[in-house]
Amino acid sequence: MNFRQLACFVAVVEEGSFTRAARRIGITQPSLSQHIRALEADIDGPVIERLSRGITLTPAGRSLLPEARAAVRAVDRGRRAARSALALEAGELEIATVLSMLQRYPEVGIRLQEFRHRSLLEDAVEQGIADFAIGPLPLRTWDGPLEEVAWEEFVIVAPPGDPLALRRRVRLEELADREWVLYHPDHGLAGILEEVCRRAGFSPRGTVRTSQAEGAARLASAGIGPALVPDNIVLPGIEGSVLRLDPPIIRDVAVYARTELTRTAASFVEVLQSEQRPRPRGAVTIHL
Repeated sequence: MNFRQLACFVAVVEEGSFTRAARRIGITQPSLSQHIRALEADIDGPVIERLSRGITLTPAGRSLLPEARAAVRAVDRGRRAARSALALEAGELEIATVLSMLQRYPEVGIRLQEFRHRSLLEDAVEQGIADFAIGPLPLRTWDGPLEEVAWEEFVIVAPPGDPLALRRRVRLEELADREWVLYHPDHGLAGILEEVCRRAGFSPRGTVRTSQAEGAARLASAGIGPALVPDNIVLPGIEGSVLRLDPPIIRDVAVYARTELTRTAASFVEVLQSEQRPRPRGAVTIHL
Protein backbone atom coordinates (compact mmCIF):
# COMPACT_ATOMS: atom_id res chain seq x y z
CA MET A 1 0.00 0.00 0.00
CA ASN A 2 1.42 3.41 -0.97
CA PHE A 3 0.42 7.04 -1.08
CA ARG A 4 -0.52 7.03 -4.76
CA GLN A 5 -2.93 4.15 -4.26
CA LEU A 6 -4.56 5.86 -1.29
CA ALA A 7 -4.84 9.17 -3.17
CA CYS A 8 -6.55 7.39 -6.07
CA PHE A 9 -8.92 5.60 -3.70
CA VAL A 10 -9.90 8.84 -1.95
CA ALA A 11 -10.38 10.63 -5.27
CA VAL A 12 -12.69 7.89 -6.60
CA VAL A 13 -14.80 7.99 -3.44
CA GLU A 14 -15.06 11.79 -3.35
CA GLU A 15 -15.76 12.15 -7.07
CA GLY A 16 -18.09 9.13 -7.22
CA SER A 17 -16.60 8.23 -10.59
CA PHE A 18 -13.38 6.67 -11.93
CA THR A 19 -13.46 9.06 -14.89
CA ARG A 20 -13.72 12.22 -12.78
CA ALA A 21 -11.17 10.90 -10.28
CA ALA A 22 -8.64 10.26 -13.04
CA ARG A 23 -9.18 13.78 -14.38
CA ARG A 24 -8.75 15.27 -10.88
CA ILE A 25 -5.47 13.44 -10.26
CA GLY A 26 -4.16 13.95 -13.77
CA ILE A 27 -3.70 10.35 -14.90
CA THR A 28 -5.50 8.06 -17.33
CA GLN A 29 -8.46 6.03 -16.19
CA PRO A 30 -6.71 2.66 -16.86
CA SER A 31 -3.77 3.81 -14.73
CA LEU A 32 -6.11 4.82 -11.90
CA SER A 33 -7.90 1.46 -12.10
CA GLN A 34 -4.52 -0.26 -11.87
CA HIS A 35 -3.70 1.62 -8.66
CA ILE A 36 -7.04 0.58 -7.14
CA ARG A 37 -6.46 -3.08 -8.12
CA ALA A 38 -2.99 -2.96 -6.53
CA LEU A 39 -4.51 -1.55 -3.35
CA GLU A 40 -7.14 -4.29 -3.28
CA ALA A 41 -4.48 -6.93 -3.86
CA ASP A 42 -2.51 -5.60 -0.90
CA ILE A 43 -5.45 -5.97 1.50
CA ASP A 44 -6.74 -9.16 -0.14
CA GLY A 45 -10.20 -7.85 -0.94
CA PRO A 46 -12.24 -5.26 -2.84
CA VAL A 47 -12.70 -1.70 -1.51
CA ILE A 48 -14.92 -0.30 -4.26
CA GLU A 49 -17.85 -1.85 -6.10
CA ARG A 50 -18.69 -0.44 -9.54
CA LEU A 51 -22.38 0.12 -10.19
CA SER A 52 -24.24 1.00 -13.36
CA ARG A 53 -24.41 4.54 -12.02
CA GLY A 54 -21.44 5.42 -9.88
CA ILE A 55 -19.65 3.41 -7.20
CA THR A 56 -20.22 2.17 -3.68
CA LEU A 57 -17.84 1.20 -0.90
CA THR A 58 -17.45 -2.34 0.38
CA PRO A 59 -17.20 -2.87 4.17
CA ALA A 60 -13.41 -2.93 3.78
CA GLY A 61 -13.54 0.31 1.81
CA ARG A 62 -15.65 2.02 4.46
CA SER A 63 -13.13 1.01 7.11
CA LEU A 64 -10.20 2.18 5.02
CA LEU A 65 -11.62 5.55 3.94
CA PRO A 66 -11.07 7.68 7.09
CA GLU A 67 -7.50 6.44 7.49
CA ALA A 68 -6.78 6.95 3.80
CA ARG A 69 -8.08 10.52 3.93
CA ALA A 70 -5.96 11.24 7.01
CA ALA A 71 -2.85 9.86 5.30
CA VAL A 72 -3.42 11.86 2.11
CA ARG A 73 -3.98 15.09 4.03
CA ALA A 74 -0.95 14.49 6.23
CA VAL A 75 1.29 14.11 3.19
CA ASP A 76 -0.20 17.24 1.64
CA ARG A 77 0.41 19.24 4.83
CA GLY A 78 3.99 18.01 4.98
CA ARG A 79 4.63 18.98 1.37
CA ARG A 80 3.22 22.47 1.91
CA ALA A 81 5.21 22.98 5.09
CA ALA A 82 8.45 21.99 3.37
CA ARG A 83 7.79 24.24 0.37
CA SER A 84 6.92 27.20 2.55
CA ALA A 85 10.25 26.82 4.36
CA LEU A 86 12.05 27.19 1.03
CA ALA A 87 9.90 29.85 -0.63
CA LEU A 88 6.62 31.45 0.35
CA GLU A 89 3.69 29.54 -1.09
CA ALA A 90 1.41 28.76 1.78
CA GLY A 91 1.87 27.22 5.16
CA GLU A 92 0.56 27.12 8.66
CA LEU A 93 1.21 29.73 11.32
CA GLU A 94 0.87 29.23 15.05
CA ILE A 95 -0.24 32.67 16.25
CA ALA A 96 -0.74 33.70 19.84
CA THR A 97 -3.23 36.48 20.46
CA VAL A 98 -5.47 37.90 23.14
CA LEU A 99 -9.11 36.88 22.97
CA SER A 100 -10.30 40.21 21.56
CA MET A 101 -7.99 40.18 18.50
CA LEU A 102 -9.32 39.14 15.09
CA GLN A 103 -6.81 38.79 12.24
CA ARG A 104 -6.91 36.80 9.00
CA TYR A 105 -4.62 35.95 6.05
CA PRO A 106 -6.50 34.00 3.39
CA GLU A 107 -3.82 31.75 1.84
CA VAL A 108 -2.15 30.52 5.01
CA GLY A 109 -3.55 28.04 7.48
CA ILE A 110 -3.72 29.79 10.84
CA ARG A 111 -3.96 28.16 14.24
CA LEU A 112 -4.82 30.68 16.93
CA GLN A 113 -3.77 30.24 20.51
CA GLU A 114 -5.92 32.69 22.50
CA PHE A 115 -5.12 34.08 25.92
CA ARG A 116 -6.96 36.26 28.42
CA HIS A 117 -4.00 38.47 29.29
CA ARG A 118 -0.98 39.81 27.46
CA SER A 119 1.41 38.36 30.06
CA LEU A 120 0.25 34.86 29.05
CA LEU A 121 0.67 35.91 25.43
CA GLU A 122 4.31 36.83 26.05
CA ASP A 123 4.92 33.55 27.86
CA ALA A 124 3.51 31.59 24.92
CA VAL A 125 5.94 33.20 22.48
CA GLU A 126 8.93 32.81 24.79
CA GLN A 127 8.13 29.13 25.30
CA GLY A 128 7.80 28.48 21.55
CA ILE A 129 4.08 27.69 21.67
CA ALA A 130 3.48 30.20 18.85
CA ASP A 131 5.50 31.45 15.87
CA PHE A 132 4.68 35.00 16.90
CA ALA A 133 2.12 37.03 18.80
CA ILE A 134 -0.38 39.65 17.70
CA GLY A 135 -1.55 41.80 20.55
CA PRO A 136 -0.83 44.75 22.82
CA LEU A 137 2.78 45.82 23.22
CA PRO A 138 4.62 43.53 25.64
CA LEU A 139 4.73 44.59 29.27
CA ARG A 140 8.32 43.44 29.67
CA THR A 141 11.40 44.45 27.69
CA TRP A 142 11.34 42.38 24.49
CA ASP A 143 14.63 41.21 22.98
CA GLY A 144 13.26 39.54 19.84
CA PRO A 145 11.70 41.05 16.69
CA LEU A 146 8.88 43.49 17.45
CA GLU A 147 6.89 45.70 15.07
CA GLU A 148 3.81 47.84 15.61
CA VAL A 149 1.33 46.88 12.92
CA ALA A 150 -2.01 48.43 13.85
CA TRP A 151 -4.15 49.95 16.57
CA GLU A 152 -7.58 49.23 17.96
CA GLU A 153 -10.17 51.63 19.32
CA PHE A 154 -12.20 50.99 22.45
CA VAL A 155 -15.93 51.64 22.22
CA ILE A 156 -18.90 51.25 24.53
CA VAL A 157 -21.66 48.78 23.69
CA ALA A 158 -25.03 49.75 25.20
CA PRO A 159 -28.57 48.37 24.78
CA PRO A 160 -30.38 49.09 21.50
CA GLY A 161 -32.03 52.49 21.54
CA ASP A 162 -29.82 53.91 24.28
CA PRO A 163 -30.35 57.72 24.35
CA LEU A 164 -26.62 58.35 24.00
CA ALA A 165 -26.59 56.45 20.69
CA LEU A 166 -27.94 59.56 18.94
CA ARG A 167 -24.67 61.35 19.67
CA ARG A 168 -21.60 61.06 17.46
CA ARG A 169 -19.33 60.65 20.48
CA VAL A 170 -19.88 60.54 24.24
CA ARG A 171 -17.68 61.24 27.23
CA LEU A 172 -16.98 58.29 29.49
CA GLU A 173 -18.03 60.19 32.62
CA GLU A 174 -21.58 60.38 31.23
CA LEU A 175 -21.84 56.67 32.00
CA ALA A 176 -20.54 56.93 35.56
CA ASP A 177 -23.88 56.16 37.20
CA ARG A 178 -24.57 53.04 35.09
CA GLU A 179 -24.27 49.40 36.15
CA TRP A 180 -21.45 48.04 33.98
CA VAL A 181 -20.61 44.65 32.49
CA LEU A 182 -17.28 43.86 34.16
CA TYR A 183 -14.44 41.48 33.31
CA HIS A 184 -12.95 38.77 35.48
CA PRO A 185 -9.88 40.14 37.28
CA ASP A 186 -7.50 37.86 35.33
CA HIS A 187 -8.75 39.21 31.98
CA GLY A 188 -6.58 41.88 30.34
CA LEU A 189 -9.54 44.21 29.75
CA ALA A 190 -10.38 44.33 33.46
CA GLY A 191 -7.41 46.59 34.19
CA ILE A 192 -8.10 48.74 31.14
CA LEU A 193 -11.72 49.34 32.16
CA GLU A 194 -10.66 50.26 35.69
CA GLU A 195 -7.97 52.65 34.49
CA VAL A 196 -9.96 54.53 31.84
CA CYS A 197 -12.86 54.96 34.26
CA ARG A 198 -10.46 56.15 36.97
CA ARG A 199 -9.15 58.79 34.57
CA ALA A 200 -12.78 59.84 33.98
CA GLY A 201 -13.29 60.26 37.71
CA PHE A 202 -15.24 57.16 38.73
CA SER A 203 -14.95 53.44 39.45
CA PRO A 204 -17.21 51.15 37.37
CA ARG A 205 -19.71 49.14 39.39
CA GLY A 206 -21.60 46.06 38.35
CA THR A 207 -22.56 42.54 39.37
CA VAL A 208 -22.00 40.63 36.11
CA ARG A 209 -18.50 39.57 35.07
CA THR A 210 -17.36 37.80 31.92
CA SER A 211 -14.11 36.40 30.55
CA GLN A 212 -14.75 37.31 26.91
CA ALA A 213 -15.03 40.67 25.18
CA GLU A 214 -17.64 39.36 22.72
CA GLY A 215 -19.62 38.02 25.68
CA ALA A 216 -19.47 41.47 27.29
CA ALA A 217 -20.84 43.04 24.11
CA ARG A 218 -23.74 40.58 23.98
CA LEU A 219 -24.54 41.11 27.66
CA ALA A 220 -24.55 44.86 27.08
CA SER A 221 -26.84 44.45 24.07
CA ALA A 222 -29.22 42.48 26.30
CA GLY A 223 -29.50 45.41 28.70
CA ILE A 224 -27.21 44.26 31.53
CA GLY A 225 -25.17 47.46 31.33
CA PRO A 226 -22.57 49.20 29.16
CA ALA A 227 -19.43 47.30 28.21
CA LEU A 228 -16.03 48.58 27.13
CA VAL A 229 -14.75 46.50 24.21
CA PRO A 230 -12.31 46.78 21.29
CA ASP A 231 -14.19 47.84 18.18
CA ASN A 232 -12.99 44.80 16.23
CA ILE A 233 -15.20 42.40 18.20
CA VAL A 234 -18.47 44.24 17.48
CA LEU A 235 -19.57 41.80 14.80
CA PRO A 236 -22.83 41.39 12.86
CA GLY A 237 -25.39 39.84 15.17
CA ILE A 238 -24.54 42.08 18.11
CA GLU A 239 -27.61 44.33 18.17
CA GLY A 240 -26.56 46.87 20.80
CA SER A 241 -25.77 50.54 20.28
CA VAL A 242 -22.09 51.33 19.71
CA LEU A 243 -20.99 54.52 21.47
CA ARG A 244 -17.69 56.08 20.40
CA LEU A 245 -15.78 57.95 23.05
CA ASP A 246 -14.62 61.56 23.23
CA PRO A 247 -11.67 61.60 23.22
CA PRO A 248 -11.12 58.30 21.39
CA ILE A 249 -9.21 55.69 23.40
CA ILE A 250 -6.92 53.44 21.39
CA ARG A 251 -4.30 50.76 22.00
CA ASP A 252 -1.34 49.89 19.77
CA VAL A 253 -1.15 46.39 18.34
CA ALA A 254 2.21 44.77 17.74
CA VAL A 255 3.66 41.61 16.26
CA TYR A 256 6.54 40.12 18.19
CA ALA A 257 8.47 36.86 18.09
CA ARG A 258 11.22 35.03 19.94
CA THR A 259 13.39 34.56 16.85
CA GLU A 260 13.52 35.91 13.30
CA LEU A 261 10.22 35.57 11.48
CA THR A 262 9.87 32.94 8.76
CA ARG A 263 9.14 34.13 5.24
CA THR A 264 5.50 33.12 5.63
CA ALA A 265 5.18 34.98 8.91
CA ALA A 266 6.99 38.05 7.55
CA SER A 267 4.64 38.18 4.56
CA PHE A 268 1.66 37.93 6.93
CA VAL A 269 3.00 40.89 8.93
CA GLU A 270 3.44 42.94 5.74
CA VAL A 271 -0.25 42.44 4.95
CA LEU A 272 -1.21 43.66 8.42
CA GLN A 273 0.98 46.74 8.06
CA SER A 274 -0.44 47.56 4.64
CA GLU A 275 -3.98 47.69 6.04
CA GLN A 276 -3.39 50.22 8.83
CA ARG A 277 -6.13 52.81 9.37
CA PRO A 278 -5.50 56.49 10.08
CA ARG A 279 -5.59 57.15 13.81
CA PRO A 280 -8.61 59.15 15.02
CA ARG A 281 -7.87 62.80 15.74
CA GLY A 282 -7.13 63.56 19.38
CA ALA A 283 -6.94 59.89 20.37
CA VAL A 284 -5.56 58.91 23.76
CA THR A 285 -3.27 55.88 23.59
CA ILE A 286 -3.26 53.57 26.59
CA HIS A 287 -0.37 51.22 27.39
CA LEU A 288 -1.93 48.82 29.89
